[in-house]
Amino acid sequence: MAGLFRRKKPVHFFSVAEQDKIVQAIKAAEKLTSGEVRVFIESRCRFVDPIDRTKELFAQLDMVNTAERNGVLVYIALKDRQLAIYADEAIYTRAGKDFWQEEVWKMLRMFNKEDYAEGIATVVIEIGEVLSQHFPYNAATDKNELPDDIVFGN
Repeated sequence: MAGLFRRKKPVHFFSVAEQDKIVQAIKAAEKLTSGEVRVFIESRCRFVDPIDRTKELFAQLDMVNTAERNGVLVYIALKDRQLAIYADEAIYTRAGKDFWQEEVWKMLRMFNKEDYAEGIATVVIEIGEVLSQHFPYNAATDKNELPDDIVFGN
């Protein structure tokens, strides 16, 4: 897996402040819930449908193994201008199809204004709020199952 992903951010896209804003949104969202939120950004989507790529990454990032099946992956392919949100089975049905579609549209609206970091951060926080309704944070039992950093692909 190490060869597939690189941790270094693309210098040309996010400033340090923008990257920090997204990471802080992930951390804030996860303080509300036992759920896990990840953000994956790459240049090109290898699939026609970005949800197919997101499903593949969800498995590769080991998100299928969260204890409560409540992980969510936000995926963006910058050059191809594609994005998707993939939620594990336990949270997808509880939040409802309309919620997930609205979050994608919200991100698209902000991206159209070229406010990428804010769009990602806003959606991540809202995902955390929905996760908290169904999988609230429990200080006694919760552990951070996955890293909170942004994952950058090729």
